Amino acid sequence: MFEPVPHPSSGLAIRCARVLFSPWSRLSLLLVMLASAGALVVLYEPQRLLSDGWPAQLGGAAAVVLYAVAYGVCTAAFVPRPLLNLAAGALFGSQLGLVSALTGTVLGAGIAFTLGRLLGQEALRPLLRGRVLQAADSQLSRHGFRSMLAIRLFPGIPFAAANYCAAVSRMGYTPFLLATALGSIPNTAAYVVAGSRASSPTSPAFLVAMGFIVVTGLIAGAVAWRKRHGLRRG
Repeated sequence: MFEPVPHPSSGLAIRCARVLFSPWSRLSLLLVMLASAGALVVLYEPQRLLSDGWPAQLGGAAAVVLYAVAYGVCTAAFVPRPLLNLAAGALFGSQLGLVSALTGTVLGAGIAFTLGRLLGQEALRPLLRGRVLQAADSQLSRHGFRSMLAIRLFPGIPFAAANYCAAVSRMGYTPFLLATALGSIPNTAAYVVAGSRASSPTSPAFLVAMGFIVVTGLIAGAVAWRKRHGLRRG
């Protein structure tokens, strides 16, 4: 007979919840999180691992696991992976350093992909209107594994930026993480080996690793230059 009268406070709570969980509010939260993580990185300077070494009280398998976790968090906060890879090799040697670095790589990619997918995708997808952006989104969405594998093998594309860009697309978790794990092996191994043999810069392993890094860097620069001029002509 009598319909319940909506309480004003309940309507206000619903409106506040819609604002808090709106796509742009979530994107703002993501930006705040990334800015805070970047500030913490600048404050604590993880690059000091290369000069100060690993804490003496931490060793063995626990140290490898802990470094992998820290590696993943740092890469999500835009810390350069080459620095972390060199530190992994210097701290743990070639084999354990590679295991720790690759684990941290996949973990960091997963963290960034999840944050971007949950907090940024819904707000950013409507902005993909340009021809280049739409083409990139279509490539990542339709050919996720192949595209991400090429990106990981191509050292000129920033790791963290690729993670967040892939999160905006419709790529699935499995092809993204699998392509990241496989495509990151060559470049990661080269830096880890270089870090582990930095004390003997004339050793064959160090020279081969540095040669690989230099050659891939030159190839990446040449490809980026050609792509840039191709886009300008287009």
